[in-house]
Amino acid sequence: MPTPYLIPLQPTNQTIQITMAGTLYGLTVRWNEMNQAWTLDLDDQRGNAIVAGIPLVTGVDLLAPYGYLNIRGQLIAQTTNDTTAVPTMANLGTTGNLYFVTQ
Repeated sequence: MPTPYLIPLQPTNQTIQITMAGTLYGLTVRWNEMNQAWTLDLDDQRGNAIVAGIPLVTGVDLLAPYGYLNIRGQLIAQTTNDTTAVPTMANLGTTGNLYFVTQ
């Protein structure tokens, strides 16, 4: 059965360290003013870029195109009360959330 883990974010540009499926990663989220959307960068534990500029869209596994990285889970963006609405600048970490889902 899939298990979702809420990634603790705030509605501001930020970098956090988080363990996903037993591996430590750095996650950086930034607000892209031009696109009016959040983007995600994924780094290894030393700060080396793995993937950069993933848009936080809903309804898809954000890691699906990167299966070769063997992260052993999914990253899912979802907004409370409207699962198709993307997280906004103001609601990231409150009603607009990012989840790591393991199998």
